[in-house]
Amino acid sequence: MSATAGTGTRGLSSGAQNLQWLLGNLVEEVPGVRSVAVVSSDGLLLLSSDPDAARGPDDGAERPRGPRGSSADLATIVSGIGSLTAGAAGLMDGGGVKQTMVAMEQGSVFVTAISDGSLLGVHAAPDCDMSVVAYHMALFVGRAGHVLTPELRSELRRSLEGDR
Repeated sequence: MSATAGTGTRGLSSGAQNLQWLLGNLVEEVPGVRSVAVVSSDGLLLLSSDPDAARGPDDGAERPRGPRGSSADLATIVSGIGSLTAGAAGLMDGGGVKQTMVAMEQGSVFVTAISDGSLLGVHAAPDCDMSVVAYHMALFVGRAGHVLTPELRSELRRSLEGDR
């Protein structure tokens, strides 16, 4: 599974390519991760794992897809969860939301804030090690948060729009 932001890395800045690499690494290195999306503060998909790569790395077995197999669906879910939890935190005078986790019978969704208001969302298998997923999400945010500038967000949006 590889990260996508448009039609590959051709024409993308080194910052965008670095974010793609970090996202791809998160998907490949963390057991149980099904799909990943980075969503802007206004809810637009910036970067995602490849929802069409349905094969596992070595075993030839089907790899479970993200929500309905669509990065846009995961981005919508992540944006909604982020908005709902930010509203709840405001009502409770709880400060900023750092991470939200929703455990379901057939999987989990994690949403972690990135410093610029963007969100990192992960859809994982029900048997994933939640602490490992949360740890790797924190690593991604720590490495990517300072790189995700307004210029880079615009570049990633343009890249995704070029695929349509």
